[in-house]
Amino acid sequence: MTTPIPDAGPWSPRWSRFVAIGDSFTEGLWDVPDPDGLCRGWADQLAGLLSARRTAAGAEPLTYANLAIRGRLLRPILAEQLPAAIALQPDLVSLIGGGNDVLRPSVDVDHMARDLEAAVVRLRATGIDVLLGTGMDSADSPLIRATRGRVGIFNAHIWSIARRNGAHVLDLWGMRSLRDWRLWAPDRIHLTTDGHARVAQAALVALGLAPNDAAWDDPLAPLPPVPRVRQLRDDARWVRDDVYPWATRRLRGQSSGATRVAKRPELTPVE
Repeated sequence: MTTPIPDAGPWSPRWSRFVAIGDSFTEGLWDVPDPDGLCRGWADQLAGLLSARRTAAGAEPLTYANLAIRGRLLRPILAEQLPAAIALQPDLVSLIGGGNDVLRPSVDVDHMARDLEAAVVRLRATGIDVLLGTGMDSADSPLIRATRGRVGIFNAHIWSIARRNGAHVLDLWGMRSLRDWRLWAPDRIHLTTDGHARVAQAALVALGLAPNDAAWDDPLAPLPPVPRVRQLRDDARWVRDDVYPWATRRLRGQSSGATRVAKRPELTPVE
């Protein structure tokens, strides 16, 4: 087992074994590939930042696993990924899910919150620190903003769960920079590399650590307004290329990650 850094201040992390669980957000869709050809994402970037700080302080590199799989609903995340994460004996787990659930109008957000809190209680009972994450603010999305009320209620539950159980919260809803579409991939659901990098910095802050970049949530330089015709054309492309395939899979009961397995199932050192 790697050795934690004692008395870690606002720069050095105390964790030595980090496991990330969740859906496509944590799997890292649309980030650039790593040397193995797998998408990285904010959790991989966070692991790299934590490991670099550990080695700079003279400790062994962080060991890290990522069990997240795209398309997963919250209940399968908790039923399948949570036990596997606990079995790896980490001292830090990021547990962020529910985004796929709230896309469904019939979802019971209160039930989701009860399931999530039971998982957090289970993790905290073993001494594991937990990083939760709020949903993002979809106010600027023409279709996804219909979920804004459900996401807001779930976010309120998340903050309460964290307070009751001593968990950390990655405040995605509060990130001003994520209101800029340049940080979003063409599907308007997943982040670009820059978006993932900003979330990794936000995760450091959520864990009580100093960010590498003090401007991590600064807005991008403004651009001229998009002509109405171009906006309508872009919206039509989005519906054709992204919304329609997603709706078709849902009607057929298919998941984008049905045949996929975790990209990084074992704890390995992050160099």
